[in-house]
Amino acid sequence: MVLAITCKHEFPRRWAQSRQQQTSRLLSSCGVFQAANRSRSSASNTRLYAAICAFVPGKAYFTKRQHLNVNSLRTSSKVVASSATPLKQTIDPETGGYSRSFLLVRVAVFFSILIGYACYYLTRNSLTFTAPAMVASPALGLDITSIGVITSIFPLCYGCSKFVSGVVGDVLSPSIMLGGGLIATGMVNIAFGASTTLPFFCFLWAVNGILQGFGAPSCAKILTSWFAAKERGTYWGMWNIAHNLGGFAAPILAGTAARTLGWSWGLWAPGIIALFVGSLIMLTLKDSPEARGFSPVEQITVTSSQPDHNESEIEITSETSVCYSSRRVYSCTHTGNLFSMKVENLSLLDNLFRNVLSNPFIWGLAFTYFCVYVVRQGITSWSVFYLIKEKGVIDAGAAAVRVSGLELGGLLGSLIAGRISDWYIATSPGGAVGKRIQVVMAYLIGVAAMLLAFKAVPSGLPFLQAIIVFMVGFFLYGPQMLIGLCGAEIVGRRSVGASEGFLGWIAYLGAANAGVPLSLLVQQYGWNAFFSALLLACAAAILLLAPITSAQSHIQRSAKDQAILR
Repeated sequence: MVLAITCKHEFPRRWAQSRQQQTSRLLSSCGVFQAANRSRSSASNTRLYAAICAFVPGKAYFTKRQHLNVNSLRTSSKVVASSATPLKQTIDPETGGYSRSFLLVRVAVFFSILIGYACYYLTRNSLTFTAPAMVASPALGLDITSIGVITSIFPLCYGCSKFVSGVVGDVLSPSIMLGGGLIATGMVNIAFGASTTLPFFCFLWAVNGILQGFGAPSCAKILTSWFAAKERGTYWGMWNIAHNLGGFAAPILAGTAARTLGWSWGLWAPGIIALFVGSLIMLTLKDSPEARGFSPVEQITVTSSQPDHNESEIEITSETSVCYSSRRVYSCTHTGNLFSMKVENLSLLDNLFRNVLSNPFIWGLAFTYFCVYVVRQGITSWSVFYLIKEKGVIDAGAAAVRVSGLELGGLLGSLIAGRISDWYIATSPGGAVGKRIQVVMAYLIGVAAMLLAFKAVPSGLPFLQAIIVFMVGFFLYGPQMLIGLCGAEIVGRRSVGASEGFLGWIAYLGAANAGVPLSLLVQQYGWNAFFSALLLACAAAILLLAPITSAQSHIQRSAKDQAILR
C-alpha cells in the first residue's frame, strides 16, 4: 500500500519561508505562478508541488515509490514528514528477474482470469447445446424458430453491454466486475433452467447478454496491471485461449447434462460452476500488484501529455527526479507545460471522449476490428454451407468435421502471435504498438491467402480442406487477439476498460454485418462474391492499419515526455 509521503524532518520555519519566496520569484519570472494561483482552489493543478520541488536545492528523503499529496502541501509553508511502509519489490535484486513470491501470486492471478473467462464462455454457450433437448421437450412447446428468437437477442445485448461495461469499468474494481458478473450470469443460467415460457426465456437470455459484457474489459484491465509490456503479448495470447476452453467445455458439460439429466441441467450445471468460480474470484483475486503489496510491474510517471492522470495525488518514482534532491532546474517552457495542463477528476464520459475517442489510432483499430470480425463471423457462419453447396459435402455433420479445426488453429495462432509480437518489440527499436500492428498486418495477408486456397482446393481432398481451415483459424485469431491488446496499450491504465469496450462494440457490429448482408450477397451473386467481400475486408483492414505501424504505447510516450522534462 502506498502511503502519502512528506519529508522526514521538519524544516525550520524561516528556511521554508525563504525557499518559498525564492521559488515564488523564480516561478513568477516564468509567468507560471500566477496561473497556479488562479486555480489554487481547484484540485486539478496537482503538479504544483512537484514542479516547485524541482527548483529548491537541498535533499529530500524519498523511497523508491511514494505518493505525494499535493493538496495538503499547498496549504502550508511547512512540509511535515511521516515514514511510509515500502512495497515488496517485484524484481529480485540478485537475479534481476521477478521475485519468486511475485511470480507465484501472478500465476494464480493469471489462472483466475483464464478460468473465469472460460466460465463466461461456458455460460454463454450453454443454450446452444441445450436447445435440441428443449425443442424435444413437449412440455415447453418450442420449435426452431423459438430458439432463434431467444438466441438473436443475445448479440445485441452483449455488444452494447461490452461497450458500457468497459466505460463504467474504468472506475470500478475489475476483479469485482469479473467475479460478480460471473456469479450473476450463473444465477441467470439457473433461473433459465427453472423457467418454462418463451417470454421469460427471452428476458433471461437478454440479461445474460448484458452480464457477459463484464468479462473481457475486466480481464484486460487486470492483464495490463499484472504484466509488463515486454511480456504482455505472450500472456494476452495465452489468456485468449479461454474462448477455446469455454467453447470446448460447453458441449461436453451442457450437452451431456441436457441429454442425460434433462434440459434444465444443461443450464444448471454451467450455472453452478459459474457461481463457484465467481465466488473464488471475488474472494481471492486482486486488481493489481499494489493491492497485494508489490510494487507495480511498470513505473507510472507524471508527464505533460497524460490527461488521464486525474487523481488528487501524483506518483513520484525514483527515476523522475521531480523532487528537490538535486539542483536541477527545468526551463520555464517545461514548467509552464506542467501548469498549463490541468489534471481533473474526469467523469466517465470525459474519460471516454478525452482518452479514447479523441485518439485517432483507436478509431483505426476499431474499424480494423470491424473488418476482422466480418471475416471471422463470415467463415464461422457460412463455411459449412459453402462446403455443402459448392464442394459436394454430403451433410452438415461431414462439413462440420472439416471446419472443426478452425478453433484449434485459432488457439495456436493467437499464442504464437502474442509471442512473436513480444519478441519483435524486444529485438528492434520503435513503437511497441506499431510492432504488434505489423504482426497483425502479416497475419491478415495470411488470412487472405488461406481464403483463396479454401476457395480453390478441390472437393475431393477433404484432408487438405481441413488443413486450410485450420490455417484460416491460425491467421484469423492472431489479429483478433492483438488488436485488443494494442487498444489496451495505446491508452493509459485508467482507460483500458473504455478502450476495450469501444473496440468490442465495433467488432460486434462487424459480426452482425456478416449475417444478413453476406447471406443476401450469396443469394444474389453467388459464392464468388462472398469470398470477394471477405478479401476486401482483409485489404481494408491492412490499409487502416498502415498509419499505425510506428505507434508508441502509452508507457513509451510517457517515458519520452519524462526524458524531455529532465
